[in-house]
Parts: sequence; structure tokens; C-alpha cells
Amino acid sequence: MVKQSRTGVWFVGVRGSVATTAMAGATAVRLGLAAPVGLVSELPDFAPLPLAGFGELVFGGHDIVATPLAKRVEQLTTSGVVPRDIAAAVLPEVTAVEAEIRDGVHVEDAVPQLQVVARLAADITAFRERHGLDRVVVINVSSTEPPSAYRPEHDDLAALTKAMETDAYVLPPSSVYAYAAFEAGCAFVDFTPSTGARLPALDELAKSRGVPYAGSDGKTGETLMRSALAPMFTTRALRVLSWSGTNLLGGGDGATLADPAAAASKTASKQRGMAKMLGYSAGGEVHIDYVPDLGDWKTAWDHILFEGFLGVRMTMQFTWQGCDSALAAPLVLDLARFTSWAHEQGESGALTSLGFFFKDPVGTDEHRLLAQFDALREWALR
Repeated sequence: MVKQSRTGVWFVGVRGSVATTAMAGATAVRLGLAAPVGLVSELPDFAPLPLAGFGELVFGGHDIVATPLAKRVEQLTTSGVVPRDIAAAVLPEVTAVEAEIRDGVHVEDAVPQLQVVARLAADITAFRERHGLDRVVVINVSSTEPPSAYRPEHDDLAALTKAMETDAYVLPPSSVYAYAAFEAGCAFVDFTPSTGARLPALDELAKSRGVPYAGSDGKTGETLMRSALAPMFTTRALRVLSWSGTNLLGGGDGATLADPAAAASKTASKQRGMAKMLGYSAGGEVHIDYVPDLGDWKTAWDHILFEGFLGVRMTMQFTWQGCDSALAAPLVLDLARFTSWAHEQGESGALTSLGFFFKDPVGTDEHRLLAQFDALREWALR
């Protein structure tokens, strides 16, 4: 029997709903209290892979908020995300992660970013050594950032590192975390639409350290439907004239996206793949509205206007209602397991075959869901 690797999962945003749901869910599956529903890595297709088992996952992370994990579990239970009986059973293990939480990036501190990177990387390295882990995957599930301004240093690692010796604002926080992960010899996954590792200089750093990365922006709800439906129109030779969407979000993600600058990152990520899938640009826009009373739940309504034979115009409409944390958490666990295995296999740089999990996959223009799944399966079982 192939030995399964002990893998650290280091969350950026560890006190948030997605990370907490992932930790609670992994514990519940390991204890036999929940079935692995929603976990792609548990499909029969991937059974031959020696992925890290749920008993081999060790959690920790960075955050800048002080909400205790016990309080977060309570909130998720109240909102119907974590069932009460499961919450009671997993609470001791989830709250034990408090000992592995370290302070994150505070942009207002104006500290030279190379010093910040050194502190973050030391936290991750100490975590790995303390638990005798084979490797660590750093996963960004923090709040969405506004789009970052381009700087020439982003294109060259030597120039970037030199600028970071004295400058506190060369990189956005998500990219500082990515830099720190690579410095610590760890893989990095960006589950948000933030910049993360998507800079030439950071790609250079990842390859020089021999570590992989993946991203960006986890594909959990409306975009999952789009990536399944858009190929239907193209293969049926129907022309989409417009595809409009409205998203109603609660919770922390919704509060963050109430800021137009942060929402711009999310809507750009959602829209980028549509033209690639259709082969042309269709009309329509995506709107995101914050509805506090929705909590961890979200609703998306899409209106598709398309043209058929003889120019006849028709419409398709659908409503998607789901729990953001429950949709995202299993994918986060999948990504931790697949990325750790890729690192073990000696892969470095962008993991394009993990595009199945993302709205805006790094290193590839493939956005069609079935084609992405085929690529994932071929990569995993090669």
C-alpha cells in the first residue's frame, strides 16, 4: 500500500466561513459522520491516486480578524451550514486549530514587504516542522481584493525583490502571501479572484523553488452553470445574443463585494471565460448585490437571449440558490489534496489541469466544464 503524505493546509483567511466549513467537513468525513458528497477527489475516477487522506490533513493559517473558530462554527450552525450534531462532534478538533493561527498582512502597517514575507514564511515553515509534515499547501480563501495596479517590477523577480526591500506597497496582500508560500517551499492555491500568484515574477519564483500553484477564483455556483451551459449552445449551433446575470450575496463575501472596486475583480473573473467558451463576445452584464439577511446563502438569476434557425429569438432563464461555504469547502479540500500530490510528483509552476475548479483558470483558456474535467482526469491518471 502506498503511504499517504501528511499534508498541511495553511489557510489565508483561516477564521472565515469557507476555511471553517472545510475544516469541520474534513473532520466529519474522517470520523464517518458525513459522506464525501461534493468532493471531486473522492470520485471513483481518482481512486487510484494516493491522495492525502483526511486523517493526514493538518490545518493552520493566517488571518487579521479575531473571531474565534468556536464562534464561527456557532454562526455556521445557526445559518444551517453545519448540522448541529456534526458541529458538536467536530468542535474540539476545529477549535484546536486556534493554536496554529498567526497574524496576517496588515496593509496599514507600512512595513517593507520583504520583511512581511520573511515573517509569513517563518510561520509556515515552523508549522511544517512542528507537525512533521511532508509538505504544506497554502490556500487563499480571504476577502476579494480590488484589482491591483501594474508595476514594472511585477515582471521580473530580481526587480520585485529589490523593490520589496524598502517598499511596503509593491504587491497586493494576496501576492505577498503567494511570495511567502513559495519562499517557504510550499504550493499556493488562490481560491479568490485576487492577484495572488498571477504575476510573471511570482511564476519565476515558484519555478525556481520547484513548487506548483493553482487558481484563480473557485467555480462554485453561477459560473459552474455557465461553464456547463455555454458549450451546449456552441455545439448546438445556437447563437447567444446576451447573457445577463444578477447575484444576491450575504455573508462576509457579500459585504466585501459591496465595495465596487472589489466587485470589479469578481465580475471580471466571471465574464472572462464566456467569450472563450462561445468564441465571440455576447451582450449582457453580471451584477452583484449585497443582501445581509441572506447570510451564507446566495441566489443567482441568469437570463440568456439566443438566436435559433431562421433568426427566431428564444430565451433560457435559471435561478441558482446555494450555500457559498458548503459549495466552496469541498473544492478547497480537493485542491489541497491534488496540489499536494502534484508537488510530491515534482511539478512546479501553474497547474493548468486544475482549471476545472476555477472561474478564471491560470495558464489556460479552456473554460468548458466537461473538457476541464477530462483534462483533470487525464492529468491525474497519466
